[in-house]
Amino acid sequence: MPVPSPRAHPRQSEFSFEVGTRLVGPDGAPSLGRTGTITTPHGTVQTPAFIAVGTKATVKAVLPESIAELGAQAVLANAYHLYLQPGADILDEAGGLGTFMNWRGPTFTDSGGFQVMSLGSGFKKVIDMTGPRRDGTAHGAASADDAVAPGKERLAHIDDDGVWFKSHLNGDRHRFTPEISMQVQHQIGADIMFAFDELTTLHNSRGYQEEALERTRKWAERCVVEHFRLTDERAGKPYQALFGVIQGAQYEDLRRKACHDLGAMPFDGFGIGGALEKENLGTIVGWCSEELPEDKPRHLLGISEPDDIFVAIEAGADTFDCVSPTRVARNSAFYTAEGRLNLSGAKYKRDWGPLQDGCDCYTCANYSRAYIRHLYKASEMLSHTLISIHNERFVVRLVDDARHAIEDGTFHEFKAETLGRYYR
Repeated sequence: MPVPSPRAHPRQSEFSFEVGTRLVGPDGAPSLGRTGTITTPHGTVQTPAFIAVGTKATVKAVLPESIAELGAQAVLANAYHLYLQPGADILDEAGGLGTFMNWRGPTFTDSGGFQVMSLGSGFKKVIDMTGPRRDGTAHGAASADDAVAPGKERLAHIDDDGVWFKSHLNGDRHRFTPEISMQVQHQIGADIMFAFDELTTLHNSRGYQEEALERTRKWAERCVVEHFRLTDERAGKPYQALFGVIQGAQYEDLRRKACHDLGAMPFDGFGIGGALEKENLGTIVGWCSEELPEDKPRHLLGISEPDDIFVAIEAGADTFDCVSPTRVARNSAFYTAEGRLNLSGAKYKRDWGPLQDGCDCYTCANYSRAYIRHLYKASEMLSHTLISIHNERFVVRLVDDARHAIEDGTFHEFKAETLGRYYR
């Protein structure tokens, strides 16, 4: 018997989103882009905004105080990783994610679905988005609907009720269902949570995409029911908003169907995720923005490249998250207005300038390229910290500047100048 989707919960008024300035297209007509304000029990987020990723209740190598100082408005942690270590009950006992990690602003948690599916397929940090071979089979898999990384075993097994998976830490077997995901996320205590969904890849067949989309729809209904039950049960806790996750890969009809189905449910906002090719990013986000309720925020999962950010903002995305700024920092890569560079090069050995001339971050105000390169070559962890601070500030500032450009009517000029320099 299908689970009925409940009506809105009275406590949803504790979370809100207000649309601000509409982005006007080059032809003078209103577009899907906009500014806005997300209000949570732990503060507001001015959108568009980049949300720093603190997967395990930490932005890697960076103090929470430093993340606040560089201008990040919110952080996103991951339910899968925190469930495995240290355990969601520990965060609950600590007073929730923000208190646990000494972060005083709004917090997000990813449902863990991405990690369950991607790590469960042996792809570690990313899932294979290369698509099927010409014969229809996945790279390294027996069929297009059984994508497993070459040389790896499948660690996640999906059924209509949920997912069995093995921990990537010690091989222990665990079960995630929509209800368990909600229970874990309520214990973690983030201001914004995501419904449990099934991640697919570009080499899944059309038939499997349809099957997974229907499974995700049913899981979304169950997430709402359990979320409202827990909201009542935990009445003394701050209200936690729940976002539905839109899947459907590259298919317009499936994306629009997902938006129609989940848009009719009492979610507080929506995450746009799943498999998509870079060149279709704006088109797919645009389909979703056209279908989803106008008065609810849209979060685009896993995006941080400058060209992707501008495309997504124009297509109606309000917030973004990605691990890339700190991940590339650990390989000595740093962002500049003229593109991404790498400190490992010998030419930086006696470069006494900052990572980026004119940058207002703590790193650029105090340290030279030569010193940070020395730290990296000497395998000193401080190099990770200093480059990560700069990279996070670069992306946060880029999105903040895009928001201001929408407000003052100069977005398209700002976009052309910024991307022209970055990709020159």
